[in-house]
Amino acid sequence: MFLHGTSEINDKGHLQIGGCDTTVLAQEFGTPLYIVDEGLVRQRAREFVEAFKATGLKFQVAYASKAFSVMAMCAIAEQEGLSLDVVSDGELYTALQAGFPVERIHFHGNNKTPDEINMALDAGIGCFVVDNFIEMSLLNALAADKGKTANVLLRITPGVEAHTHDYISTGQQDSKFGFDLGNGTAFRAIEETLKLTNLNLLGVHSHIGSQIFEVEGFGMAVDKVAKFAVQVRNELGTTFSVINVGGGFGIRYVEGDTPLPLATYVNAIADAIISNFTSAEYPTPEIWIEPGRSMVGDAGTTLYTIGTNKEIPGVRKYIAVDGGMTDNPRPALYGSKYDALLANRANAANEETVSVAGKCCESGDMLIWDLELPKSESGDLLAVFCTGAYNYAMASNYNRIRRPAVVFVKDGEASLAVKRESLNDIVANDVIPQRLRKANV
Repeated sequence: MFLHGTSEINDKGHLQIGGCDTTVLAQEFGTPLYIVDEGLVRQRAREFVEAFKATGLKFQVAYASKAFSVMAMCAIAEQEGLSLDVVSDGELYTALQAGFPVERIHFHGNNKTPDEINMALDAGIGCFVVDNFIEMSLLNALAADKGKTANVLLRITPGVEAHTHDYISTGQQDSKFGFDLGNGTAFRAIEETLKLTNLNLLGVHSHIGSQIFEVEGFGMAVDKVAKFAVQVRNELGTTFSVINVGGGFGIRYVEGDTPLPLATYVNAIADAIISNFTSAEYPTPEIWIEPGRSMVGDAGTTLYTIGTNKEIPGVRKYIAVDGGMTDNPRPALYGSKYDALLANRANAANEETVSVAGKCCESGDMLIWDLELPKSESGDLLAVFCTGAYNYAMASNYNRIRRPAVVFVKDGEASLAVKRESLNDIVANDVIPQRLRKANV
């Protein structure tokens, strides 16, 4: 079994993360439980920052909080010198409540509401990533009402398709995001932005997809963005001070996933920027990236308690855990694959092939198909790896199941970051209308 970060098997045969025995974590915090390896998160952040420092370029590494947005994660991002991407008022509010420096917050999204824009303007965030003409006009008008000028990047689609799942590939021409580079829409967007007196154009943003295991796509995207920058300079007399190349750097979920060292991605981007802009005699812009999954994905582990099982002779054996698609919808959404082991018997030999089912009333609530495990029993603990990105973030209350707690572990200390929801939390926003309280309907 491939163990990530500080994960190891201790002398009791238990899975240990951040120096904390997972069986003890289960007793203290219950299951399901999201466990975050804080040391690995910080290591990933520092790998990105140090790789960029070595290039000599100006840069910002902005953590894409959509991957996992809680106040504790915002605090770590601040401490590690990162910027922060948000895509909703909820993510922005989380950052503000955590005391994150507003000048390092970037606001993304293809349908920002007036209330969200006003909230961001009032907070004084550092940059808006503008996605369409309607938002452009709205942001300018709202900024004018407040006597402010908003820094903006324009999101463009460069026509580069990363080798990834259709649902998480965003750089191709047919995408809900951004201004298309190929049909002239992006150039027209630059022209329109320059006419608006309450917008300050910093440059452009380009994102080609997620879970990418090669660098060629980033090089192609930079090449197209650089040619576009030269066209804008030559025809409109404007130079970009910032180029944001997005994120999408892959991680290892299962055997066969082949992510590159983070510095390899950074160096490829830096080399493409230097080569393209130097040859065009163009001032080298500041480079922004926005890793999310690659910052937190393999730092997360979800701990479950095994309950029932069902064996269909000659077909399959199911084991059921006390969570499922409510805390990890990705297998149902994307067919995502995960590795797992028995956390309380981590050294035991594998004896059977099982499929891990969740507890939701839904046939599609399956976490892992055909997993090799020791013969499991009710009460065993199953640890599913690489659940740090888009698991807690996508969790739901389907079947009115409570969302799990989140703990950060480091140097033998477990710190509660998110409380487990209570049954009272489930009904906290419910209201029975007065007319339904009548005795006779």
